[in-house]
Amino acid sequence: MKSLLLLALLALSVFTPIAVKAQSNDIQTEQRIRHLSEKLRCLVCQNQTLADSNAELASDLRQQLREQVAAGRSDDEILDYLVQRYGDFVLYEPPFKATTALLWLGPFLLFAAAAGFLLLAVRRRRNAPEEAALVPDEKRLVERVLGPEKKSGESP
Repeated sequence: MKSLLLLALLALSVFTPIAVKAQSNDIQTEQRIRHLSEKLRCLVCQNQTLADSNAELASDLRQQLREQVAAGRSDDEILDYLVQRYGDFVLYEPPFKATTALLWLGPFLLFAAAAGFLLLAVRRRRNAPEEAALVPDEKRLVERVLGPEKKSGESP
């Protein structure tokens, strides 16, 4: 019985470092996949990272990441592959270049246009001439067309 127990302890001491190393590799792989999926945009949700999305396509893309990592590709190779396949839009922060300039500058341009229209409207209102009061002849004409005003308390 002692020899069986000794043999079991010996087996555990041999296989434990292998299991711990495999587990630490899995943790590192999962962290790497998580890091990569935070750099990528869900193509369905569009305003979520791949890591945050629950869409079916996001799950498929995360599986592609796992396969690419398992194949031994570097992070840059994986990102380049996905950009070639889906375009710069797949990156959560696309690079600034001619094809993505509108993505980067669009919000600022819209804000500037809205501020310009607001400023123009305020200036027009401020510079608009005030309406002149009606002269007595115009008042009589309005009363004739609309009829005399009814005093409060009178019934129709």
